[in-house]
Amino acid sequence: MTKPAVLFLCVHNAGRSQMGAGWLRHLGADQVEVFSGGSNPGSDTNPSAIAAMAEVGIDISTYAPQPWTNEMVHAADVVVSMGCGDACPVLPGKRYEDWELTDPSGQPLDVVRQVRDDIRDRVVELMASLGLSPAA
Repeated sequence: MTKPAVLFLCVHNAGRSQMGAGWLRHLGADQVEVFSGGSNPGSDTNPSAIAAMAEVGIDISTYAPQPWTNEMVHAADVVVSMGCGDACPVLPGKRYEDWELTDPSGQPLDVVRQVRDDIRDRVVELMASLGLSPAA
């Protein structure tokens, strides 16, 4: 069996989708392919998201916002939308999940921590649904 692939999408690819991708890379290790992108990417990853993830030992500081591509969507087995609405791509035969989460942009660090922890819980559930066990 090939590795499952997951694409995390949000508008700016600077906060929620970067945290989701960071969690799945960390917990999924080499069991899963991870992509993230935005419908209107920002210029930098959210510093509060970077700080919140660093607190749990995950470095997302090297991942810059980028647009999603058709190649990412085609490669993904699961597409996780985090607030990109109608701008998110939809392809027949793909599994889609829409995670309603607070946008961490402009939020204090304590709110970003709550978003981080919510995303972790959802990533663990997603992994279980794919038959994967957390590596860490």
